Amino acid sequence: MSKRAVIIGGGVIGTACAHYLNLAGWSVAIVERGAIGGGASHGNCGLVCPSHVLPLAEPGMVGQAIKSLFARNSPFKIKPRLDPALWSWLVHFALRCNETDMISGGHGIQPLLTSSLELYHDLVEREGLACEFETRGLLFAYGSQDAMDAYESTNTLLGQQFACPARRLDGKELVALEPALRDNLAGGWYYHDDAHLRPDKLMKAWRARVESNGGTMLENQPFERFVAGNGHARAARSTKTEIAGDVFVVATGAWTPLLKQELGAAIPIQPGKGYSLTMPQPTVAPKIPIIFPETRVVATPFQSGYRLGSTMEFAGYDESIRPERLELLRNGVRDYLLEPYCDPIEEEWFGWRPMTYDSLPIIDRSPRFDNVWIAAGHNMLGLSMAPATGRLIAELISGQKPHVDPAPYRANRFG
Repeated sequence: MSKRAVIIGGGVIGTACAHYLNLAGWSVAIVERGAIGGGASHGNCGLVCPSHVLPLAEPGMVGQAIKSLFARNSPFKIKPRLDPALWSWLVHFALRCNETDMISGGHGIQPLLTSSLELYHDLVEREGLACEFETRGLLFAYGSQDAMDAYESTNTLLGQQFACPARRLDGKELVALEPALRDNLAGGWYYHDDAHLRPDKLMKAWRARVESNGGTMLENQPFERFVAGNGHARAARSTKTEIAGDVFVVATGAWTPLLKQELGAAIPIQPGKGYSLTMPQPTVAPKIPIIFPETRVVATPFQSGYRLGSTMEFAGYDESIRPERLELLRNGVRDYLLEPYCDPIEEEWFGWRPMTYDSLPIIDRSPRFDNVWIAAGHNMLGLSMAPATGRLIAELISGQKPHVDPAPYRANRFG
């Protein structure tokens, strides 16, 4: 009889864990508080981006963040409130805004990104996951020559430290590569090796794959606690039932800090709220996903649609959709694209990204139970890191040699 793994959380990380545990010989069940794939895994921009190796905490970021707080239409916002966990997170984040910690964090991020891109090729080609996966690279497009030139030092660092530099394009080269852009832009940087996919279709296909292998999906069942004794969990209790298992994986994203007592550790994750607008493709639509660093908005063309997304809002677990934040997405592409958006808007969406102050996830055993594991805190890169995370969890649980070094993702690094 195969052993059973119970995964708490049905987003892209939890589903990836279920998939690779299943491949390792475990029967699996996913327990999800809402709909499988319905949280931050649903409406994000779908980037699979090994180019995003640098952590959010980098030199100069504190000054940028303070300046943005006083800007009327800044993509970065903090909702003022008395929240000791938030302010502790911000202090630790600020302390990491130096080159040494940035490079160290990047060396922890890169293995998960590189491995995941390879695994996505396998999932699409061998497993047949239909998710509109395309390998067209990723563009950074700039309107200002000064902003364009300022990225040169970052690109040099990426080449020297991580062997993933971008190709520099002047204005004419940029439009030649992506004709949907206006011809008055300063230029851009092109990451040839990046890819993208449609997240909701990935989740639908991946769920079907897990279910076809005998996996069980339990939706609309918020997790309450573990049924345990002597440091060993026997079952996960939800609001509706009790699910027995031999091993448990907590992949609850931004909700993970609320499980401090069950996990036996404080998990310093803050929910970073992001927004997106999904619509049909404009008549003149880009073929390559584009990031506009000056406005921090992303435009992703899918085979079946088009999405604008971005912003970062530390507002706790606020479920409101603020129209002015959605308008930032429209404003953020208007000066760059010939046809920046179109009607009808098919979906207005928000999701909470699970933000750690060092930009690294937690992939480790729970301090409280010997058979409970944590896979959470993937920041803005959950989709990009999911396959490698799922495979690593399966290897650690099954006693196999890890394909990437798990040391950077240990749970006790926060002190």
